[in-house]
Amino acid sequence: MILKQIASIFSAGALFLLTACNGGTDKTPEAEAEKDTASISNTAVVRELPHVKTEPVEYEDGIKTFNSIMAYDSANAGKKPIVLIIPEWWGVTDYIKDRAKQIAELGYFALIVDMYGGGKVLDNPKDAGRESTKYYKNPQLAQERFDNALSIAKTYPQADTTKIAAIGYCFGGSMALNMARLGEHLKGVVSFHGGLESNGITARKGGIVPSILVLNGDADSFVPVSAVNDFKKEMEAAHANMQFIGYPNAKHAFTNPGATAIGEKFKMDIKYDEAADKASWEEMKKFLAKIFS
Repeated sequence: MILKQIASIFSAGALFLLTACNGGTDKTPEAEAEKDTASISNTAVVRELPHVKTEPVEYEDGIKTFNSIMAYDSANAGKKPIVLIIPEWWGVTDYIKDRAKQIAELGYFALIVDMYGGGKVLDNPKDAGRESTKYYKNPQLAQERFDNALSIAKTYPQADTTKIAAIGYCFGGSMALNMARLGEHLKGVVSFHGGLESNGITARKGGIVPSILVLNGDADSFVPVSAVNDFKKEMEAAHANMQFIGYPNAKHAFTNPGATAIGEKFKMDIKYDEAADKASWEEMKKFLAKIFS
């Protein structure tokens, strides 16, 4: 794999995320949904963090070029545990970039996984569903994309290559869980309102290396109770070290401050839940501190 890093400042237009974790099945209204989401203001932008350094990252696998960003606290000397962030099905958006900054503020080396290549951002559910389906149907392709990003993260002198975790949102949460199912040697994975279906790669007994934290909305219509029960049985049979936390009344995409407006715009059952957002972030913080200790 050819790895190339770019040290210029990254910028991109604001885009809110419409999220659905449905195992690759597009449940969104296709026909007359307006495609332009840029008119909705981005309330998810976090405060400026003067010590958090961000840089664009470009790398190649011999076929595609991938564009991402990395972030770390430059005031925090020494090597930092790596946290790879797998985005929602919209790609490398402003929301995920802000999450990377927040992860860096906690003292970790954050890198966003560019699953689609080219830093692609999709602005309508039909295209996002079509693109994300490739990785539900072909988990090994998702693993290749994940491993590419991990390889670039390991080249940074600030990164501690002995301590690695992955977190994901919605589609990204599904992919993070699949990385655990596929036996990635990570300390832990965290899924925020991600899909739970195995997509043909049911975990083997003793085959899951990382600890797992699942943060789920109990009112998420995209993740039915049957899927929750099946997932718990799968993890139990695999002897996985898994913690599952459900948030009462929290719907799909509950961590995204733009979810409510987007849900209304596209008539989707998604909604931001401030209490669940804050509580799940605190659980992630405790989880990462524990696995990296």
